[in-house]
Amino acid sequence: MTIRVALIDDQSLVRMGLRTLIDSEPDITVVGEAEEGRAGLQMVERERPDVVLCDIRMPILDGLGMLHDVGADPALGGVRVVMLTTFELDEYVFEALRLGASGFLLKDAEPAEILRAIRVVHEGGSLLAPSVTRRVIEHFGRATTGGAHPHIDQLTSREREILQWVATGRSNSEIGAELSLSPDTVRTHVSRAMIKLGARDRAQLVVFAIQSGL
Repeated sequence: MTIRVALIDDQSLVRMGLRTLIDSEPDITVVGEAEEGRAGLQMVERERPDVVLCDIRMPILDGLGMLHDVGADPALGGVRVVMLTTFELDEYVFEALRLGASGFLLKDAEPAEILRAIRVVHEGGSLLAPSVTRRVIEHFGRATTGGAHPHIDQLTSREREILQWVATGRSNSEIGAELSLSPDTVRTHVSRAMIKLGARDRAQLVVFAIQSGL
């Protein structure tokens, strides 16, 4: 099955580079491009891509506005958005995650990293490396916490424990190694936590954990 990708960035060279890279892969293809958020949203509504690579800072409608509108449209529930940024710690990163972004990539990331990111997000994963997650918590977590998630008490003690580990950016295998559990068991607990908290993906679980003081 081919992964359908859309590109939204106001820099034509960035879009050209991404398109060239993506279209060189047999299992990924670019189905649309836009240079600002409003046109990008219309393109996403029309093409319904699997994954969107979207710049955060753009004219007319920025990446956060585009992301908000995608998240507000039930018809686009299957679209996964990855934000592109020039800096490892962009001031809008936490807000992007809160709005439902599946993670973010640096524009100068290695080609293999970008392709891996597209595949990981398409499979329901998220792009939150431990180093980036720690910075998000340190710089944004305390300032943006809005109280515990209303359904946090529905989690079992094991689910809460694993959610704390998820918030460090660890993978299921890494969490399993720490807790002497199989990756499949960790995955089951993560899935149950996502259902109980209404998280669309792993990235939102991290946000909920931060907001809940975990």
